[in-house]
This record gives sequence, structure tokens and C-alpha cells, in this order.
Amino acid sequence: MAANLGSLRQSFVERGRERLLSRKYNSDVGFNDSSYIVHEGCLHWLFRVTVDRISRWWNNVTGTAFSAYEMGRSDPRKVVFAAKMGAALSLVSVLIFFKEPLSYISQYSIWAILTVVVVFEFSIGATLNKGFNRALGTLSAGALALGIAELSKMAGEMQELFIVISIFIAGFFASYLKLYPAMKQYEYGFRVFLLTFCIVLVSGTSHFVETAVSRLLLIAVGAVVCLLINVCVYPIWAGEDLHKLVVKNFKGVATSLEGCVNMYLQCVEYTRIPSKILLYQASDDPLYKGYRAAVESTSQEESLLGFAIWEPPHGRYKMFNYPWSEYVKVSGALRHCAFMVMAMHGSILSEIQASSELRQVFKDRIQRVGTEGAKVLRLLGEKVEKMEKLSPSDLLEEVHNAAEDLQMLIDQKSYLLVNAQSWESQKRPENNPDPELLQELKDNEHKPPPLMINSLSESVNFKSAQALSRNYDPQNPNTSINMSVSQQWGSAEDVLRQQTMWPSRLSLIGENILNEREVRTYESASALSLATFTSLLIEFVARLQNLVHSFEELGDKAKFTDPIDSNESKEVVGLLA
Repeated sequence: MAANLGSLRQSFVERGRERLLSRKYNSDVGFNDSSYIVHEGCLHWLFRVTVDRISRWWNNVTGTAFSAYEMGRSDPRKVVFAAKMGAALSLVSVLIFFKEPLSYISQYSIWAILTVVVVFEFSIGATLNKGFNRALGTLSAGALALGIAELSKMAGEMQELFIVISIFIAGFFASYLKLYPAMKQYEYGFRVFLLTFCIVLVSGTSHFVETAVSRLLLIAVGAVVCLLINVCVYPIWAGEDLHKLVVKNFKGVATSLEGCVNMYLQCVEYTRIPSKILLYQASDDPLYKGYRAAVESTSQEESLLGFAIWEPPHGRYKMFNYPWSEYVKVSGALRHCAFMVMAMHGSILSEIQASSELRQVFKDRIQRVGTEGAKVLRLLGEKVEKMEKLSPSDLLEEVHNAAEDLQMLIDQKSYLLVNAQSWESQKRPENNPDPELLQELKDNEHKPPPLMINSLSESVNFKSAQALSRNYDPQNPNTSINMSVSQQWGSAEDVLRQQTMWPSRLSLIGENILNEREVRTYESASALSLATFTSLLIEFVARLQNLVHSFEELGDKAKFTDPIDSNESKEVVGLLA
């Protein structure tokens, strides 16, 4: 008996190994057959190994080239960025050949080239951010270094010691301040400050001014070249990328929501769950990829936000201090909803699954909630993309009605989600019972308990109540309940045959089940899995209200346009006609 009771845990372990690890088929046929032994010469082996390695190397080269081509084809902006970087480096390298008006310019021209390499970024906002940090660090360090250099001359023989101590103090405070959270965006500026300060001070007493001036001048030249090329030639804006990323997340979560609902209602399961999904890594599964992109976009959004705030008004964003942070807030509210989609996908991947017959009872209501929820997400995504406000009508009315209908159906059919055998129709009286209550219990002893199911819901299915009344046995009430449930869902063998997701090994001898405890646990857990999925879906609907509020705040602060009424557009077209 102990082995039977422990089979569930053992089955879970074995099933988990099967779903995590791929099977390895190793054939031992012919290993002991001497006819398969091949004697290979040394030169032949060396030639074969060399050919194999060259072939693998060539395949890697062609694969990398093809991947690079596909990267440029999918996003042509990367090709344009590379071309702009090459053009900027070519322009500043011309400084090497200048001999006049300052002869030492060509000597320090490496600073202009280094500035282009470091400052030139993919987007204009990132370039402005890097340029500002480099200019601020260079100017402050140059000015401070010149002051320290003049003071060091007054130290006489202690000049070198004075410079070393100054470098230590500057390095300590700059390294400590850049760790302060508010100074995170100026981290690159602190690094430039330390580099410039040290180079100017150790360049020698006779070259302080020459080093500082040439460095400042060449850095300014490199920064101007970067800015002009990045702004004038096919500009790439970080704010626009942030805008498109938020829209993409809306579409991805909507696709994942519809996919989860359809997959669950169609009783589709993975033949083997990809290990990347179980380890939360990138996968090609569109259902998994949609919500994962929204959940994992936090760092990318913060990075784009830090660059977008540096960009001047442009395109459709024609206002200073544009509220880019509101896009991040909207994406955060969307991510809060995506967590529920992730949990619903987890329900599909779980070992315990409800039978297809039980899912069909709630299929229409669940399908409606999923469809309406995805429709809301897609509409909000379109509004964000078009930068248009919502219409005066209630956007969430339909999805709220669908969720309420689903909740009412769950209340009506709640007896399907609970193990009926463990219900108590009436509580037994405690010590010193009331005589009138005992008499009432005796009078109702031979009557079927009509409140056995009504205690869970007042709107119970009438046919199910009739079935319980017909099968009620006053001598053995539990048997009557089991007969009713068996008539609705079939015999124990039928249940086990229909619900194959539970990883248990139940032994059957004729019509007798050796381990009835597993059957009861299976029926209860599989039914509760459906309740879990529906509760997650309803919670998703509840979280949509916060998403709509965040979008409305974005529309007000970003001054989105008012929605165009279809009736008004028809009237305008009629007048023109």
C-alpha cells in the first residue's frame, strides 16, 4: 500500500525528467561484431580530420556571414549606422595631415579619433548624452588640472609628491561619487574626468597648457563631427524606438493571451516542453515569446528613456520636455497584466490538467473573455501607435461583462470544481443539542438533501439536482453522490482514459481500483486546475483598468489628438461629394 501511495511523487519525478531532458537513443547493435572494426592508417586519419575541421570552419564562416546579412536586412538602420561611423572616422583622420596653423595638432589627433569612436552611438540621444558627459568631464578636469599644475610649481622640490597626492584625492572622490545612484547617468563623465586629469598632470610641467588646449580642441572637433553626421544623415531617434517598443509589447501580450486561451480550450499540450521555456530563456514559441518580450523589456525601456530625454523636439514629438517617462509607466502597467498571461501559460504547462469535457462546459465564456481582453490590448496598442486618445465610450465594458458572465457561470457550475464526496449537507449537532432540531433532523432523514449543492450556489443546474435526487440512498448517501457523478462523467476507467495528463500509475483489476485515493486526488486537482486558469483570466481583466488609466495620463501629458468619430467623417465626405 505504501508503494501505491508513493507512486504520485515518483511519477512526478520521472515525468519531470522526461520533459526536461531529450531522449538519447544509443544503439548497441554490432558493437561486439568484429566485422565493424576498421583499421585506419595514420595519413588517412590525418586527412579525414583536417577535411572535417576545414568543413566545420567553412560552415561557421558562411553561417556567420548569412546571420550578418539577415541582421542588416531585418533592420537597415544598422547598416546606415555603420556607414555613418566610417564617414565620421574618415573626416577626423584628415587632421593627421594638417601642419598649420598649430603644428602640434597632428601629434594629438588621436584624441579626435578616440572621441568619435567613444561618442558616436546608434541613436541621437545616446550621442548627445555621451558628448555632454565627455565635454563636461574634459572641461572640468582640464581646468582643475591646470590649477593644480600652477600650484605644484610653488611646491618646489615637492612638486611630484604634490601631483601624486592630487591624483589620489581626485581619483578617490570621482570614483566614490559615480557610485551614487543619482550620478549614474554621469558615470562616463567621471571616467573622462579621471583620464583627462591624470594625462594633463603627468604630461610634464612644460606641456601643461599645450596638452590641455590640444585635448579640448580635438575633443570638440570630434564631438561636432559626430553630432552633425548623426543628426543630418538618416537620424535615428531613441524616443521613436521607445514608442515602437511599447506598441510591440501591446501586440505581443495580446497574441499570447489569445494563444493561451485557444490552446487551453483546444486541449493542446506540448509533446515535450522546450527546456528554454522551463529555464525562462529565449525561445521561438510565439505564445511564449509575446509575453516574455514585454516582461524582459524593462532594462531596454530604461536605457531608451535615458537617451530620449536628451533629444530635441522632432517629428511627431514637437514639444520640449516630452513625457517619455509616461511611456515607461504604460509599459509597466502592461507588464503587470502580462504576468497573468505568464501564469496562464504556466497552467498549460502544468502536470495537472482538467479533462476536455470539463473545459467544454466553460468554453464559450472563457473564449469570450480572452477575445475581448486581446481586443482591448490591440486597441490600446493602436491608440499608442497613432498617438490618439480614447473615445468617450467605456473601453472595458464588453470585457467586464464577459468576465462577469464567466464568474456567474462558475458560481452556477461550482459543483463541478469541488469533490462532491467530501461535502456535508448538514452539520451534526454538538453537545446538548436542541430537541426540536433533533426532531426536525429525524423528519428529514428519509428526504434527499436539496441543499447539498445549493449551499455553493443558488443558481444550480436543475438537471443535476434531479439526478442527485433520483440516485439518493438514505442508507448510504455517499454512494448516491458517486453514482450521480459517474453518470455524468462515466465510470472510473472512462475518467482515467479521458484525463491522461495526470502522471500516475493506477492499477486496475476488473472494476476494482487498488488505489482509490489517487483517483479522488486526481479528480479534485484536475478540476481545480480549471478554476485556477479562469481565476487568472478574471484577474487579468481586473488589471486592465490600471492600464487604461496609465494610457489616459500619457494621452493628456503627451497631448494626443482627439479620436475621429466615424459619423463625422462620413458627413464631411458627403458634403465634399
